[in-house]
Amino acid sequence: MASNNPAFSRIPVFNGKGLDKQSAQQVPTLSADGLQQMYDGPTATAADTNRMSYDDVIIKTGVSFIVLLAFAVVGWQVPALMAPAAIVGFALALVNIFKRTPSAPLVLLYAAAEGLFIGAISGVFETIYPGVVVQAVIATVCVFAVTLALFASGKIRASRRATKIFLIAMVGYMLFSLVNIVLMVTGVQSTGFGLNSNVHILGIPLGLIIGVFVTILAAYSLVLDFDQIQRGVRAGAPRIYGWSAAFGLVVTVVWLYLELLRMFAIARN
Repeated sequence: MASNNPAFSRIPVFNGKGLDKQSAQQVPTLSADGLQQMYDGPTATAADTNRMSYDDVIIKTGVSFIVLLAFAVVGWQVPALMAPAAIVGFALALVNIFKRTPSAPLVLLYAAAEGLFIGAISGVFETIYPGVVVQAVIATVCVFAVTLALFASGKIRASRRATKIFLIAMVGYMLFSLVNIVLMVTGVQSTGFGLNSNVHILGIPLGLIIGVFVTILAAYSLVLDFDQIQRGVRAGAPRIYGWSAAFGLVVTVVWLYLELLRMFAIARN
């Protein structure tokens, strides 16, 4: 199942296409004696095999989020960094997406830039809506944990039909967001959330309804990410691609957090 996340979609091993030619050439050919020695030896780790493993992905993802949180503290203290960090983060995201071979420094630099942006925008929201950041953080952790638990237990899986619906919904949401931004920039919608807070359906702000909808989209995006990581491990992807997995998860979790932050803010508005 091809992922919508560009961090995975451009890499063959995450899409059931096996190793690329360069990676396949790196796989050594062993004699019978060599195979026997490997069988008799201790269990190989990701470092020994140079192949991606779940533990390796967890470590790389954990390091990325530690960097993100550390720089979020800085961004919280210096809100002026929000715009520059957003621009740098977007540029680094494009570099990581289109770079054929993952780079640990670039992934960590992206995490640092996103941390500055997340911290700065969270500080602004917290000033206007006290307590909203804690709500968004708890909700993000809960959605991530529940989605991971359901995927690990086999209760939820990515399907071709669901992914097509997901992609259509994403396009629709992106178009709505673009229209909403244009209306706010041109002054047609004067509030900070535009149509999200001005339009009501059965007395409920449109932003809350869309927020729930987008949270479901983000959760399914996590399912796709987990599915691609599983495929990469099973295909024997080189260990370096663990950084691609970490990058993809950071992208999805940041998106989920921002949507939840905005949804709770609209509820407070």
